[in-house]
Amino acid sequence: MEFFRIRRDIPFMKHAIVLNAISAITFVAAVFFLVTKGLHLSVEFTGGTVMEVAYEQPADLEAVRKVIEGLGYTEVPVQNFGTSSDVLLRLPAMQGQSSGQQAEAVLAALKAQNPAVELRRSEFVGPQVGQELVSNGLKALGLVIVGIMIYLALRFEWKYAVSAIIANLHDVVIILGFFAFFQWEFSLAVLAATLAVLGYSVNESVVIFDRIRETFRRQRKMTPPQVIDHAITSTISRTIITHGSTQAMVLSMLVFGGPTLFYFSLALTIGICFGIYSSVFVGAAVAMWLGIKREDLIKTSGTKDGGDPGDPNAGAVV
Repeated sequence: MEFFRIRRDIPFMKHAIVLNAISAITFVAAVFFLVTKGLHLSVEFTGGTVMEVAYEQPADLEAVRKVIEGLGYTEVPVQNFGTSSDVLLRLPAMQGQSSGQQAEAVLAALKAQNPAVELRRSEFVGPQVGQELVSNGLKALGLVIVGIMIYLALRFEWKYAVSAIIANLHDVVIILGFFAFFQWEFSLAVLAATLAVLGYSVNESVVIFDRIRETFRRQRKMTPPQVIDHAITSTISRTIITHGSTQAMVLSMLVFGGPTLFYFSLALTIGICFGIYSSVFVGAAVAMWLGIKREDLIKTSGTKDGGDPGDPNAGAVV
């Protein structure tokens, strides 16, 4: 399905150097903020107190959140757990207070607002657990990257695998850079969104690379930059439909999902926007600079139909 079709190829690769220079500056800035400011890690990574409380009626999460903020906590995740009357709280560690004292103070404040509230459980999450989560998260990221490279190298060619990974890491680092610069809370949900962006971005790269391979087979007189421009232009309608519908869903979570889904959907929004950009201007451009050519994808073997062995196109499989 196409909403429109562009008749003339857009010369994307003509502006590849300028656009990739902008990408490089953005990437370096993201790394700089990650190194100097670091991520504002959530309780799952740093340790703290996890509380589960229950109400007789469906809980008013906004009212609970105001009570927690009144105790000096900021950006504490407050969400339903299981049913609408059960609420889960994740409290960061506070200097001079033990986990038990934190739980007692919060429960007293909640009871002052609603005497019917009950404490279901309270437990301390140690920093060691957070270190394991960080370690496992990095391992998951590494395995995803290796898996993507193997897949693309088998389906296309190693140059495509390298260019796609550079583009995808570009997206991930920029997401982390945004969270470091604005000191937004980095939680397990944001980590999940970051991993999802990796898969989402590589899907766009595969679509473009597949069209590049198809164009190489059909258009023998085009240069590699012309092939790439044609491939990207011919997928624009599909890109707008796919990413537009996905972004509409993510924006609905961002606007109406409340604080629980806010940073998750924000990470996805950043990843989707930069994923489109990187697949076109980073991944395709890097593949061009690595020297992709028709012979990388079209194998030749001897002669066929009485062709001249000296003809480079003899026996071409198309």
